[in-house]
Amino acid sequence: MVGKEFTQIDWDDIRHFLALVQAGTFLGAARQIGVEHATVSRRITALEKTLGRKLVDRRGRRVILTADGEEVARHAASIAQQTAVIEQLGRTSATDMRGHVRISAPPALSSVLLAEPVTAIRRQHPGIEITLAGEKRLASLNRREADIAVRLSRPDDGDYAIAKIGQIAFHLYASKAYLDSVPEAQWTFIGYDEGMNASPQQLRLFELAAGRPIAIRSSVLEFQAAAARLGGGVVMLPDFAASEGLERIEDETPLTRDVWLVVHAEIRDVPAIRVVMEALKAAF
Repeated sequence: MVGKEFTQIDWDDIRHFLALVQAGTFLGAARQIGVEHATVSRRITALEKTLGRKLVDRRGRRVILTADGEEVARHAASIAQQTAVIEQLGRTSATDMRGHVRISAPPALSSVLLAEPVTAIRRQHPGIEITLAGEKRLASLNRREADIAVRLSRPDDGDYAIAKIGQIAFHLYASKAYLDSVPEAQWTFIGYDEGMNASPQQLRLFELAAGRPIAIRSSVLEFQAAAARLGGGVVMLPDFAASEGLERIEDETPLTRDVWLVVHAEIRDVPAIRVVMEALKAAF
């Protein structure tokens, strides 16, 4: 290029930039990658110097991409997707049942429903190593955060193989002592914190509470169930999470949510990936 010296782009700079785009803050990007805040800032500065373009407006608490930043992010995301597919293939054997498979799933579902199929896979195929990440956020399959995702909402886009593997019903639950001693009109409720207000189960809880207070809130479903067992109020739980000491309050139209199994299309036929997928389907 006339008048400019060509400088090779460091992919690590791009990786840090994409983390910043996803997290929205330097601190969030640093936590996502597992580095110091200053490292992310230094990498972004290096990328801007290499390209000769300002990519990020640093004036606010949350970063804002410039027009050049938006364009670089769009192209970099496409490259990252293809790189992730190659890396995923490299972590598993194409010919036998060996490799490492990372699964992302909601925490409560992971602890109750997935322990059995995961241990069964290990017994049958000792060459397969499994990491199960119980997390509320939707892990990115394109950015190699997981190989397989179990989700309660179907992805709208992406080059994925998607299968509906089950359905979960939600009901109200409370301790017998609470139901016997507190009139229905005076019930108080146990729900998620405000960060989950848009979730279908929280919206259904608001509907059934009908103005009665959500007196206890927690992001941890197990805590909600424990509080209900101790007489703290009425809680909405997926049926699989209800335990001894709780009575179900019948509902003619209970909330149900579909369970989806999602894998990147490029790796769905890798033997280790396929074995794990089939085991998860059978669990439901």
